[in-house]
Amino acid sequence: MSLVKPLRLLLLGAPGAGKGTLTSRLLKQFPSISSISSGDILRSQISGGSELGNEIQSYIKQGKLLPDDLMVKLITGELNDRNWLHKDATWLLDGFPRTVGQASTLEQVLRAKTSSLNLVVELDVDQKVIIDRIEARWIHAPSGRVYNLDYNPPKVPFKDDITGEPLSKRDDDNAEVVTKRLELYNQSLAPLKEYYQKSNVLHTVSGNTSDIIYPKLADLVLSKFGN
Repeated sequence: MSLVKPLRLLLLGAPGAGKGTLTSRLLKQFPSISSISSGDILRSQISGGSELGNEIQSYIKQGKLLPDDLMVKLITGELNDRNWLHKDATWLLDGFPRTVGQASTLEQVLRAKTSSLNLVVELDVDQKVIIDRIEARWIHAPSGRVYNLDYNPPKVPFKDDITGEPLSKRDDDNAEVVTKRLELYNQSLAPLKEYYQKSNVLHTVSGNTSDIIYPKLADLVLSKFGN
Protein backbone atom coordinates (compact mmCIF):
# COMPACT_ATOMS: atom_id res chain seq x y z
CA MET A 1 0.00 0.00 0.00
CA SER A 2 1.40 3.40 -0.93
CA LEU A 3 1.33 6.83 0.64
CA VAL A 4 0.71 9.92 -1.45
CA LYS A 5 2.32 12.45 0.88
CA PRO A 6 5.71 12.33 2.66
CA LEU A 7 5.36 10.99 6.20
CA ARG A 8 7.81 11.80 8.97
CA LEU A 9 6.51 9.89 11.97
CA LEU A 10 7.62 9.59 15.57
CA LEU A 11 6.32 6.68 17.64
CA LEU A 12 6.20 7.64 21.31
CA GLY A 13 5.91 4.75 23.73
CA ALA A 14 7.29 3.38 26.94
CA PRO A 15 10.06 0.77 26.83
CA GLY A 16 8.31 -2.48 25.94
CA ALA A 17 5.21 -0.81 24.49
CA GLY A 18 5.71 -2.60 21.17
CA LYS A 19 7.30 0.14 19.07
CA GLY A 20 9.52 -2.34 17.24
CA THR A 21 6.68 -4.73 16.43
CA LEU A 22 4.42 -1.91 15.24
CA THR A 23 7.23 -0.44 13.16
CA SER A 24 7.78 -3.79 11.42
CA ARG A 25 4.09 -4.03 10.58
CA LEU A 26 4.02 -0.47 9.21
CA LEU A 27 7.05 -1.15 7.00
CA LYS A 28 5.39 -4.28 5.65
CA GLN A 29 2.09 -2.53 4.84
CA PHE A 30 3.71 0.70 3.59
CA PRO A 31 6.97 -0.18 1.78
CA SER A 32 7.76 3.49 1.11
CA ILE A 33 8.44 4.04 4.84
CA SER A 34 11.97 3.59 6.18
CA SER A 35 12.80 3.54 9.87
CA ILE A 36 15.42 4.33 12.46
CA SER A 37 15.31 2.56 15.82
CA SER A 38 17.27 4.33 18.53
CA GLY A 39 17.51 1.00 20.38
CA ASP A 40 19.08 -0.72 17.37
CA ILE A 41 21.60 2.09 16.97
CA LEU A 42 22.53 1.93 20.65
CA ARG A 43 22.88 -1.87 20.59
CA SER A 44 25.06 -1.62 17.48
CA GLN A 45 27.37 0.80 19.28
CA ILE A 46 27.51 -1.51 22.32
CA SER A 47 28.22 -4.66 20.30
CA GLY A 48 31.06 -2.82 18.54
CA GLY A 49 32.85 -2.56 21.89
CA SER A 50 33.89 1.07 21.34
CA GLU A 51 34.46 3.59 24.11
CA LEU A 52 31.13 5.19 23.17
CA GLY A 53 29.44 1.77 23.26
CA ASN A 54 30.78 1.09 26.75
CA GLU A 55 29.53 4.48 27.92
CA ILE A 56 26.09 3.76 26.48
CA GLN A 57 25.97 0.34 28.14
CA SER A 58 26.75 1.79 31.56
CA TYR A 59 23.71 4.08 31.33
CA ILE A 60 21.42 1.28 30.14
CA LYS A 61 22.48 -1.16 32.87
CA GLN A 62 21.53 1.44 35.47
CA GLY A 63 18.16 2.07 33.81
CA LYS A 64 19.17 5.67 33.06
CA LEU A 65 18.41 7.72 29.95
CA LEU A 66 21.39 8.74 27.87
CA PRO A 67 22.34 12.44 27.89
CA ASP A 68 20.41 14.51 25.37
CA ASP A 69 23.48 15.70 23.48
CA LEU A 70 24.72 12.15 22.97
CA MET A 71 21.36 10.89 21.69
CA VAL A 72 20.83 13.84 19.35
CA LYS A 73 24.31 13.41 17.87
CA LEU A 74 23.70 9.71 17.20
CA ILE A 75 20.28 10.10 15.59
CA THR A 76 20.85 13.23 13.52
CA GLY A 77 24.09 11.70 12.29
CA GLU A 78 22.14 8.63 11.17
CA LEU A 79 19.49 10.75 9.43
CA ASN A 80 22.18 12.64 7.58
CA ASP A 81 24.11 9.49 6.62
CA ARG A 82 20.94 8.03 5.09
CA ASN A 83 20.16 11.26 3.19
CA TRP A 84 16.76 11.58 4.83
CA LEU A 85 17.00 15.26 5.69
CA HIS A 86 14.80 16.62 2.88
CA LYS A 87 11.12 17.44 2.44
CA ASP A 88 10.27 14.46 0.20
CA ALA A 89 11.65 11.73 2.48
CA THR A 90 9.29 9.31 4.23
CA TRP A 91 10.51 7.76 7.46
CA LEU A 92 9.73 7.04 11.08
CA LEU A 93 11.66 7.32 14.32
CA ASP A 94 11.23 4.61 16.95
CA GLY A 95 12.17 5.62 20.50
CA PHE A 96 13.69 9.05 19.90
CA PRO A 97 13.30 11.82 20.98
CA ARG A 98 12.37 11.06 24.59
CA THR A 99 12.79 14.48 26.18
CA VAL A 100 11.80 18.03 25.29
CA GLY A 101 15.49 18.90 25.01
CA GLN A 102 16.00 16.18 22.41
CA ALA A 103 12.80 17.14 20.60
CA SER A 104 13.74 20.80 20.41
CA THR A 105 17.26 20.13 19.14
CA LEU A 106 15.99 17.61 16.60
CA GLU A 107 13.34 20.05 15.36
CA GLN A 108 16.02 22.69 14.75
CA VAL A 109 17.89 20.25 12.50
CA LEU A 110 14.74 19.10 10.70
CA ARG A 111 13.29 22.58 10.20
CA ALA A 112 16.53 23.76 8.61
CA LYS A 113 16.04 20.99 6.03
CA THR A 114 12.24 21.58 5.67
CA SER A 115 11.68 18.06 6.99
CA SER A 116 9.91 18.55 10.33
CA LEU A 117 7.95 15.72 11.92
CA ASN A 118 4.35 15.76 10.65
CA LEU A 119 2.88 12.96 12.80
CA VAL A 120 3.62 11.95 16.40
CA VAL A 121 1.75 8.96 17.81
CA GLU A 122 1.72 8.01 21.48
CA LEU A 123 1.28 4.27 22.09
CA ASP A 124 -0.77 4.07 25.27
CA VAL A 125 -0.20 0.65 26.90
CA ASP A 126 -0.87 -0.42 30.50
CA GLN A 127 2.53 -0.40 32.19
CA LYS A 128 1.87 -3.49 34.34
CA VAL A 129 1.36 -5.33 31.04
CA ILE A 130 4.69 -3.92 29.81
CA ILE A 131 6.62 -5.21 32.85
CA ASP A 132 5.12 -8.70 32.51
CA ARG A 133 5.85 -8.68 28.77
CA ILE A 134 9.50 -7.71 29.15
CA GLU A 135 10.17 -10.27 31.89
CA ALA A 136 8.95 -12.94 29.44
CA ARG A 137 11.12 -11.66 26.56
CA TRP A 138 14.13 -13.61 25.28
CA ILE A 139 16.32 -12.87 22.26
CA HIS A 140 18.64 -14.56 19.80
CA ALA A 141 21.43 -12.02 20.08
CA PRO A 142 23.29 -12.72 16.79
CA SER A 143 20.17 -12.19 14.63
CA GLY A 144 18.08 -9.91 16.85
CA ARG A 145 15.10 -12.30 16.73
CA VAL A 146 12.80 -11.72 19.70
CA TYR A 147 10.62 -14.28 21.47
CA ASN A 148 8.08 -13.96 24.24
CA LEU A 149 7.32 -16.95 26.44
CA ASP A 150 3.68 -15.87 26.77
CA TYR A 151 2.56 -15.21 23.19
CA ASN A 152 5.48 -15.87 20.81
CA PRO A 153 7.47 -18.73 22.38
CA PRO A 154 10.30 -20.58 20.60
CA LYS A 155 9.41 -24.03 19.25
CA VAL A 156 12.04 -25.55 21.54
CA PRO A 157 12.21 -23.85 24.96
CA PHE A 158 14.98 -21.24 25.11
CA LYS A 159 16.36 -22.17 21.67
CA ASP A 160 16.28 -20.07 18.48
CA ASP A 161 13.82 -21.46 15.90
CA ILE A 162 16.24 -21.02 12.98
CA THR A 163 19.66 -21.93 14.36
CA GLY A 164 18.85 -23.90 17.50
CA GLU A 165 21.29 -21.69 19.40
CA PRO A 166 20.55 -20.69 23.01
CA LEU A 167 18.44 -17.60 23.65
CA SER A 168 19.51 -14.95 26.14
CA LYS A 169 18.13 -12.04 28.13
CA ARG A 170 19.14 -8.44 27.50
CA ASP A 171 20.85 -6.86 30.49
CA ASP A 172 17.98 -4.41 30.88
CA ASP A 173 15.14 -6.97 30.52
CA ASN A 174 14.30 -7.34 34.19
CA ALA A 175 11.60 -5.82 36.39
CA GLU A 176 13.92 -3.59 38.44
CA VAL A 177 15.57 -1.91 35.46
CA VAL A 178 12.31 -1.71 33.50
CA THR A 179 10.52 -0.07 36.43
CA LYS A 180 13.25 2.58 36.62
CA ARG A 181 13.02 3.16 32.88
CA LEU A 182 9.24 3.49 33.06
CA GLU A 183 9.54 6.02 35.87
CA LEU A 184 11.95 8.10 33.79
CA TYR A 185 9.71 7.78 30.75
CA ASN A 186 6.65 8.90 32.69
CA GLN A 187 8.51 11.95 33.98
CA SER A 188 9.45 13.05 30.48
CA LEU A 189 6.22 12.08 28.70
CA ALA A 190 3.90 14.89 29.80
CA PRO A 191 6.18 17.76 28.73
CA LEU A 192 7.05 15.94 25.50
CA LYS A 193 3.37 15.48 24.64
CA GLU A 194 2.75 19.15 25.41
CA TYR A 195 5.63 20.10 23.10
CA TYR A 196 4.12 18.20 20.16
CA GLN A 197 0.56 19.27 20.92
CA LYS A 198 1.64 22.83 20.19
CA SER A 199 2.54 21.71 16.66
CA ASN A 200 -0.83 19.93 16.20
CA VAL A 201 0.86 16.67 15.22
CA LEU A 202 0.18 14.55 18.35
CA HIS A 203 -2.26 11.62 18.38
CA THR A 204 -2.78 8.75 20.85
CA VAL A 205 -3.70 5.11 20.15
CA SER A 206 -4.50 2.81 23.07
CA GLY A 207 -4.44 -0.95 23.65
CA ASN A 208 -2.49 -3.66 25.46
CA THR A 209 -1.42 -5.70 22.42
CA SER A 210 -0.02 -4.87 19.01
CA ASP A 211 -3.01 -6.58 17.37
CA ILE A 212 -5.30 -4.05 19.05
CA ILE A 213 -3.11 -0.99 18.46
CA TYR A 214 -1.91 -1.64 14.92
CA PRO A 215 -5.22 -1.24 13.03
CA LYS A 216 -5.75 2.10 14.77
CA LEU A 217 -2.23 3.22 13.89
CA ALA A 218 -2.51 2.12 10.25
CA ASP A 219 -5.90 3.83 9.85
CA LEU A 220 -4.43 7.05 11.26
CA VAL A 221 -1.51 6.97 8.81
CA LEU A 222 -3.82 6.24 5.86
CA SER A 223 -6.30 8.96 6.79
CA LYS A 224 -3.60 11.63 6.75
CA PHE A 225 -1.06 10.45 4.19
CA GLY A 226 -2.80 7.83 2.02
CA ASN A 227 -5.10 8.00 -0.95
